[in-house]
Amino acid sequence: MSGNGEGLIRLEGVTKVFFTDEVETHALAGVHLEIQKGEYVSIAGPSGCGKSTLLSILGLLDSPSDGKYWLNGTPVENLDMGDRARIRNREVGFIFQSFNLIGDLNVYENVELPLTYRGMPSSERKERVINALERVGMSHRIKHYPSQLSGGQQQRVAVARALVGSPSILLADEPTGNLDSKNGDAVMELLRDLHRSGATICMVTHDPRFARYAQRTVNLFDGRVVEESEAEMTTSAGAN
Repeated sequence: MSGNGEGLIRLEGVTKVFFTDEVETHALAGVHLEIQKGEYVSIAGPSGCGKSTLLSILGLLDSPSDGKYWLNGTPVENLDMGDRARIRNREVGFIFQSFNLIGDLNVYENVELPLTYRGMPSSERKERVINALERVGMSHRIKHYPSQLSGGQQQRVAVARALVGSPSILLADEPTGNLDSKNGDAVMELLRDLHRSGATICMVTHDPRFARYAQRTVNLFDGRVVEESEAEMTTSAGAN
């Protein structure tokens, strides 16, 4: 096991097995994956192939059954829940299909929430929240509540919440899954702009149209990486 190179994320031989009654489900089977700083990677594949399980492990929401995981050069596969939570709060920004905004908090409070867990001074929190909301074009809705926003607007707020802590990587799980095509396209353009400004993004999607926004697509099937393809400069989906 030599040095970790420049990889922001590196998985070696990662497996995940779920046990229910007498059934053993191998959700991931020997996954090797490296994501460089500043890269935009799409994880694609059919339903049930292990995409969300892989994202949960990348985001330190779950631990692998076996294998190695380095995040920013630090081995994180065996950390306890408290250490995982601390690293997750600083290193990872999540964007979920269902937005996961808190209904009784307004836009500002939703975006500020991850920072409150860091014990950050309120003046610094305010500056970061305003900046994040400006980046996603939602600073004019700062006092609104999620129920007063469209789905596309809620997802923009969720992106701001993911960005506000300046994470090492943004993890997006089917970020357009609950949006119509117009709002889906707008959110994908937003992610593309964030990538162009230096963000590292790993996105799970089952929509080949959106997978093409990424520089590289990693295809999963039955818990294994079966193919990787680089994006072409044209609208082609890359080699099959």
